[in-house]
Amino acid sequence: MFGWEFPPHITGGLGTACFGMTKGLAKNDVDVLFVVPRAYGDEDETNVRLLNASEVTIDIDHEENRSYWERVQYMEIGSNIIPYVGPEEFVNVLESDRHVVENFNHTGSVFARNYQFSGKYGMNLMEEVARYALIGSSLATKYDFDVIHAHDWLTYSAGIAAKETTGKPLVVHMHATEFDRSGENINTDVYAIEKRGMEAADRVITVSNLTRNIVINKYGIDPAKVVTVHNAVEPNDKPKSEYERSGLDAKVVTFLGRITYQKGPEYFIEAAYKIHQVDPSIHFVMAGTGDMLEGMIRRVAQLGMGSHFHFTGFLKGEAVDQMFAMTDVFVMPSISEPFGIVPLEAMRLNVPVVISKQSGVSEVVKHALKVDFWDINGLADAIYGLCHYKPLADCFKDEGKDEVDSLKWEAAAKKIKMVYEEIL
Repeated sequence: MFGWEFPPHITGGLGTACFGMTKGLAKNDVDVLFVVPRAYGDEDETNVRLLNASEVTIDIDHEENRSYWERVQYMEIGSNIIPYVGPEEFVNVLESDRHVVENFNHTGSVFARNYQFSGKYGMNLMEEVARYALIGSSLATKYDFDVIHAHDWLTYSAGIAAKETTGKPLVVHMHATEFDRSGENINTDVYAIEKRGMEAADRVITVSNLTRNIVINKYGIDPAKVVTVHNAVEPNDKPKSEYERSGLDAKVVTFLGRITYQKGPEYFIEAAYKIHQVDPSIHFVMAGTGDMLEGMIRRVAQLGMGSHFHFTGFLKGEAVDQMFAMTDVFVMPSISEPFGIVPLEAMRLNVPVVISKQSGVSEVVKHALKVDFWDINGLADAIYGLCHYKPLADCFKDEGKDEVDSLKWEAAAKKIKMVYEEIL
């Protein structure tokens, strides 16, 4: 497997999904060698063996290594791409981090005997992606394995390189498309990498039927090789009562995710304002960071909700569960959500959820209130109802937790193993 992040060092849901998937595969008797750009040493390797790309040394002048690389289509460019970040935020990142910009080399060669990956989503990202592909090609010749599995566009080039050098079958996993991240204003470089990866793959796994339709219709991929395997969630046996409460007597409604176009944070704020006008006692939380954060803070101030609206910044690990323990209703109003693991994380701690119909997770959960992301009135009604009608909230708490406890990575991994077996 080629991935870009692995817990506890994560930026979004990709690392969380990879962790659960590898644990599920281990329970299905599949051994996984998981390659990351940089390993920190504190990752959980109970069910997976991590390979640290930063420790791989390549003699690029060696004829064999050159021949591997010549079989892989390659274009060396300066990066203007960061995952989880749209074009607008990229400009903000450039302007806000002069130290990074001043030290950013747009013309550096990817060819070197040794390369230390940052393992982060920074200015040199495309350079790291290209080097990662080179190392993927080299690693593939050093280990015994049956199948190559590449996660998201960042690792597709590495997957293709490994396939070219070994002839082993390739599975690419589409966790999110460029259309999900950017709407119709796509980055054509990322689109091209995604398309090439899926065309080279023997199978494409998508995290929802919503994503499968995009892959087929927007990228022209053969439907016969595109398979949907819905994500799952790691169980949490710790009862909600063991976490600290907020100390507020009032209800707490939470949005947790990247504050970007894809996640629809503005719809959450507008629905919150409608509720605030009827019941000013309810508190709202927006947890996360992103290119729209500053605009959302300004909008809350403009609406005069500052005393009842809280911005926490980025949360991960235990902090996420702590936030859910304080939450009475979780809301995910995403404009385009390939899957969406966060609602499942809320449901496993007995938190009722409101999700957009434009999300992959809406395909698998029944005990959630579902509205169109643009329907601010419907969103406000759903939140208000769960806050004020106890029998409704209790039903979604109990049934929702039972439902999400049955969505196990072990079952999802069994389907992934079947995909492996089909192409072997």
